[in-house]
Amino acid sequence: MENKRPGPFRRSLVFSLQLTALISVLHVVRVATTFPPLSWGILPRDTDGLIGVVFAPLLHGSWGHLFSNMPPLAALTFILFYFYRRIAWQAFSMIYLLTGAAVWTLGRGDVVHVGASGVVYGLVAFVFWSGVFRRNIKSIILALIVLMYYGSMFMGIVPGQEGISWESHLLGALTGVFAAFWYKNNKENDETPPRYSWEDEGPAQEDTFFLDRDVFEKTKAERRDRHW
Repeated sequence: MENKRPGPFRRSLVFSLQLTALISVLHVVRVATTFPPLSWGILPRDTDGLIGVVFAPLLHGSWGHLFSNMPPLAALTFILFYFYRRIAWQAFSMIYLLTGAAVWTLGRGDVVHVGASGVVYGLVAFVFWSGVFRRNIKSIILALIVLMYYGSMFMGIVPGQEGISWESHLLGALTGVFAAFWYKNNKENDETPPRYSWEDEGPAQEDTFFLDRDVFEKTKAERRDRHW
């Protein structure tokens, strides 16, 4: 019996659930064994903190921290991989890695930054600004849905909130805008408008007149001579 490859809906759903399950399992293990340690987060401008570019989004400081990030991460990764499947892996990798690199470069150096919220903010910004840059019905609808459900999240980019890595939020959002702009011309199949036969330009046709041009020129010349 031939095995059918899972469709895009199922693949997108499975990836989003696998990602959130991995992060949740790591948190359970960390709570039980203290491994992996939170020191594997991003420590800005410290070479030991570079490991956090990869591991920081997988680590969370508390159950509340974990539960606040997992639902939007699952929903947004599904949206990305289902509706933008042609560039999903590239956009996700760009948001994931560039956000971490930006936090390592520009973040506060007196704290260790952990959590998937930077990636979440990047995905929100990517979906919203893809609607702005691509300007097709699908992308605009997705942008409005994300704005309705997650628009209030952008209060998290305001500095000074205790216990919150606002740098991760801000830099993640900026990375998402950059990714949306970078991939704006990588259209999905359902974003390419159909082309109709009447839109094709045929060979240039010469202008045709009921009377020859010389007749009009001659008539104008005769009127001019009669006037004089």
